[in-house]
Amino acid sequence: MRMGLSLKPDYVKRYKDIAWLLIKYGNSDVVKNAGLEEVLGEHREGAAPAEAKELAADLEKLGPAFVKLGQMLSTRSDLLPVTYLEALSRLQDNCEPFSFKEVETIVVSELGVKLNTAFSSFDPIPVAAASLGQIHHAAMRDGREVAVKVQRPGIRESVVQDLDILCDVAEFYDSHSESGRRIRYRAMMDEFRRSVMLELDYRREAHNLSTLKDNMKEFPLIVVPAPITAFSTSKVLTMEFINGRKITAVTPLTLLDIDGPKLAEQSFEAYLKQILIDGFFHADPHPGNVFLTNDHKIALLDLGMVATLTPVMQGKLLQMLLAISECRSDSVANIAIEIGEKLGDFDESACRRRINELIQQNVGANINQMEVGKIVLEITKASAECGIHVPAELTMLGKTLLNLDQVGRTLDPNFDPNAYVRHNAGHIMQERMIRSISPANAFTALVEARDFAEKLPGRVSKIMDLVATNKLEVKVDAIDEAVLVDAFQKVANRITIGLVLAALIIGASLLMRVQTHFTLLGYPGLAMLCFLAAAGGGFFLVVHIAFYDQKPKKFVE
Repeated sequence: MRMGLSLKPDYVKRYKDIAWLLIKYGNSDVVKNAGLEEVLGEHREGAAPAEAKELAADLEKLGPAFVKLGQMLSTRSDLLPVTYLEALSRLQDNCEPFSFKEVETIVVSELGVKLNTAFSSFDPIPVAAASLGQIHHAAMRDGREVAVKVQRPGIRESVVQDLDILCDVAEFYDSHSESGRRIRYRAMMDEFRRSVMLELDYRREAHNLSTLKDNMKEFPLIVVPAPITAFSTSKVLTMEFINGRKITAVTPLTLLDIDGPKLAEQSFEAYLKQILIDGFFHADPHPGNVFLTNDHKIALLDLGMVATLTPVMQGKLLQMLLAISECRSDSVANIAIEIGEKLGDFDESACRRRINELIQQNVGANINQMEVGKIVLEITKASAECGIHVPAELTMLGKTLLNLDQVGRTLDPNFDPNAYVRHNAGHIMQERMIRSISPANAFTALVEARDFAEKLPGRVSKIMDLVATNKLEVKVDAIDEAVLVDAFQKVANRITIGLVLAALIIGASLLMRVQTHFTLLGYPGLAMLCFLAAAGGGFFLVVHIAFYDQKPKKFVE
C-alpha cells in the first residue's frame, strides 16, 4: 500500500472494506491512488454501481461507527444526492440486543450495587436496541418508572479504532482528491469523532436532558425525560420512562382524538426557540426520537446528539429562514455567502443563480409541497458545489427542519412551517433582545460605562495639552516610512557607486592608450589599477547586496 497508514491487520481489513465501498459507490479514483485496488482481489471483479438503498445496509454490516457515519452523512446534502440521503435517513439504530447477563454485569459494575438493590424491577427484554446501547424498562424503589440505557460491552474500543481509520482515510482523501481539498473531509471527521465520543459518555446526555427540559418548561405539550443522576454514569443512563409510541406509528384514528394542529404548532415553536433563542437544540429529531405520549403530548428522546449555536450564527439563520419564507432569493444568497467560507474556486454568479432557481421553484407552491428543511439542504448543496465551505450548523439546521416537516405534517397535514416562521419572527426577535439585555449583560455594560466615564476627563485633558503645545501626532499605520526612506537611500547609494565604478572603467580604458614605463602584466600600470579598483568595488557591491540587504517587507493594505 502507498497510503502511509497503519499496517495492523485489523486496520488493513477496514481499509479494504472502505475501498470496496468507494469502488461500489463510484469513487474508485482515490482507491487507485491509494494502491488498494490490487488488494481487493475478487471483490473488484464484476463490480457494478449499487443502488442508494444498498448503502445503508452496507454501513450496518460494518458496525456502529459506520452506522453513525451514515446518520451524519444523511445530513450532508452537499456530499450526497437526495436518493442517498433518503436511504440513509432510515438508519435509526435498530440492532440486535446483547444478553441480559452482560447488561447486569455492566449496571452492577457502574452503579456499584446489585440490580435488585437499585431497582424494584428490571425487565430483561430491552425496549429498544441501538448500535451503541440498549434501553430497558425498570422501576425505582420509590415506584417511579424509569428507562435504563446501557452501553454495549466493548463498544468504546471498537468505535475508537474505527474512528481512527476513518480519520486516516479522510486525510488521504484531502490530499489526493479535488473534493477533499474543497470539502475538507478530515475536519469533518474530526467533528464527527467529537460528536460520537460525546455520545458515548452518558453523563453528557444526562446533562443535555436536564438543559433541554429546563429550556422547554414554558411549553406544556412538550415533554423531555428527566435524568436520575444518582443512577447514571458514563455507561449507564437512568431517566424517566415515557409511555407512548413513535410519531410515525400514530394511526388516523388516534389523530381524531388529539389536537394535531396544536401539537404541530407547539413542536415547531419549541424547536425555533431551541435554535434561534437558546442556541442549544436537539439535533436528531427523526421520527424514532419523537414520541406521542399516552396523555397526548410530544416527547423528545435521545439527547445524545445536540448542537450549539453562537448568537451571531443564530441571527444569520433567522434572517435566512425569514428570507426563504418570503422567497427573497437575493437575501438568501447574501446570507449563504456571508456565513460560509469562500474557497479558491468560488463562483459567486453561479451560486446566486442556483439559489435563485431553488427559491423560485417554491414560489406559489402549496402547503403540501413546501418543505423548508429540504430547501435549506438544497441551498447548502448548491453553495458547496459553487465553492463555499458550508458550516456544519447550516446542514444540521436543514436536517432538523426536514425532520420537523415530517413530524408536523404527520400531526397536521395542513401545517405550514413557512407561515409559522413569518408569524413568530417578531416574538423571536423580542426574545433575542430580552436575552441581550439580561441582568448580567446590563451589569457588564454599566461597568464598562463607569470605566469609560472615569477615564474620559483625564484622556480629554491630555489631548488638549498636546494640541496646545503643538505635539499632537496621528500615526497612520499604512506605510512604514522608515523602511521607505531607507530604501530610497540604498537606491541613491547604489546609483552613486555605480557611476563611480563606471567612471573608473571608462578612465582605465582611456589610460590604456597612454605610454608609460610603469606596467602591470605588460599593460599600462595606472590603467590596470583603475580596472582592479572597479572590479573590486563591483565585487564588494554584489556581495553586500546578496548577503547583507534585508528582505523586502510587505506593506499591509
